[in-house]
Amino acid sequence: MNEVIDPTHLIVRWLFATVHLLTLPLGLGAIWARGRALSRTRGAADLPAVFTADNLWALAAILWLSTGLLRVFAGLEKGSGYYLHNRMFYAKMGLFLAVFLLELRPMATLIRWRGAVRRGEAVDTSAAVNLALISHVQIAIVVCMVFAATAMARGFFF
Repeated sequence: MNEVIDPTHLIVRWLFATVHLLTLPLGLGAIWARGRALSRTRGAADLPAVFTADNLWALAAILWLSTGLLRVFAGLEKGSGYYLHNRMFYAKMGLFLAVFLLELRPMATLIRWRGAVRRGEAVDTSAAVNLALISHVQIAIVVCMVFAATAMARGFFF
């Protein structure tokens, strides 16, 4: 028996998958730019570039999370059962968790720096070099996430 496929559902699936995948260059570019800007930061005058890259990194995180959750749990892809029984999915989510946990320090620091800049206070940017290192580690983890995602998409369960 042939299944009738709703063309609107196909287009929605396609668009969510496209946004999810296009977020990869946005996210990698943003975290690379943030790391580079942080490594060059010597004072408050250097922070606008850091804040811009960080905003794009946050946008990428929101897009990845929202489109990913909808793809898994809103019936837009293979169904949650496929993902929840795939070890590569858990590897990818574990890597995502690692990126998130690594992000806690930069996030808290950059929130403090933004507040200080808004209030016209002096900003101690001595932590910038360490935050740049965290950004570079996050780049490597995101690349590993791509390996897990492509393995999962090809049905590797390991």
